[in-house]
Amino acid sequence: MNNNGVLKVKNKKLNQGENATGWGFVLPYFASFFLFITIPVILGILLSFTYFDLINTPKFIGLNNFVNLFTADDVFMQQVLPNTLKFALIVGPVGYMLSFLLAWLLAQIPQKPRTVLALLIYSPSMTAGIAMAVMWRIIFSGDSSGYLNSVLLSLNLIDSPIQWLQDPKYLLNIMIIVSLWSSMGIGFLAMLAGVLNINEELYEAAYVDGMSNKFQEIFYITIPTMKPQMLFGAIMSLVATFNAGAIGVQLTGVNPTPQNAGQLIVNHMDDYAFNRWEMGYGAAIAVVLLIMVYLFGMAARKLFGEKE
Repeated sequence: MNNNGVLKVKNKKLNQGENATGWGFVLPYFASFFLFITIPVILGILLSFTYFDLINTPKFIGLNNFVNLFTADDVFMQQVLPNTLKFALIVGPVGYMLSFLLAWLLAQIPQKPRTVLALLIYSPSMTAGIAMAVMWRIIFSGDSSGYLNSVLLSLNLIDSPIQWLQDPKYLLNIMIIVSLWSSMGIGFLAMLAGVLNINEELYEAAYVDGMSNKFQEIFYITIPTMKPQMLFGAIMSLVATFNAGAIGVQLTGVNPTPQNAGQLIVNHMDDYAFNRWEMGYGAAIAVVLLIMVYLFGMAARKLFGEKE
């Protein structure tokens, strides 16, 4: 065998070894994704076409769950769906824009204060859950000892305490405020990393070519350069917003929330699946949620994805 043949055999073995190493690193993630994501999603979709009460064998009923959801479930059509869309269309875009704005502002200051401020801004997303709910329930407590009621009473702006978390007029708006406060999560960190990694020479060249202010800098340099981070932030914001449901339950302590005022799709799904044990119907609600997230995610990809 000549030298060329020997080199080809060596290169082939080297490539095979590299491929094996690569598959070795990918396989645990692929197996976990398939086991804990793909299979449950497929089973959930199949379950949505059945009646299943966790006791008897699932009974195939076709599209009945979806027909009932959109034609007979008045709570879903009149309260849950409008609540979810209002919540998502406010918290998603506003939280997303706040993430970008705060990331851009932090990038303009020195490293040490930037690190401290980034940690402070990110920390509310780490305290989501029971601890967050306890703090906000104290603020919006319905008696005179609640922080907000106490301030309003001391200023003579109200005559008696307001039941903030039990009154349908206020509950959804309070949920939106709490969600925005805790929305600076992974997407915010990704945007901060994206802004910090932009080549400074791009800005210098743009100012030489006639760019004159920070607004032009943002729209012509910053946003186009960090589109991958913008897309990642948008997807994370969408998923987190549409999957938000625990907030209303944690604030009020009940599911359904009072008069369904804070009921989102996730709450409606949990109510039917785990309170009423109608797993097939709950799976159908989950499929509708999955489709909504997918459609909004496609819109985000169209907006921030690379054209080529």
